[in-house]
Amino acid sequence: MAAGSRIPISGAEDPSIRRIPVRETFHIEVLGPEPDEIQTRISVRVGSLESAQERALRLFARARVPQRSGEPAEAVRVIDGAGREVFYRTRFDAGD
Repeated sequence: MAAGSRIPISGAEDPSIRRIPVRETFHIEVLGPEPDEIQTRISVRVGSLESAQERALRLFARARVPQRSGEPAEAVRVIDGAGREVFYRTRFDAGD
């Protein structure tokens, strides 16, 4: 090896190494009027908690439309990969 040459320790110095964005799995649950009644449950892989919250709010809004059959959704929650509830919104928080 030539004097003064360095071996890169991380991919930050080598532009040919592509960084892979870290994505996390979140579980979104739309809750009904009965305690612990889960109307819809989906899992999403996103890059941030904010993205999961946006997705949860869109799903919650769809579950609250009057044309939907069954009881309207009362709340939505986001659970991270470790099983912790990291976001919770009720219909009262949403302004209904």
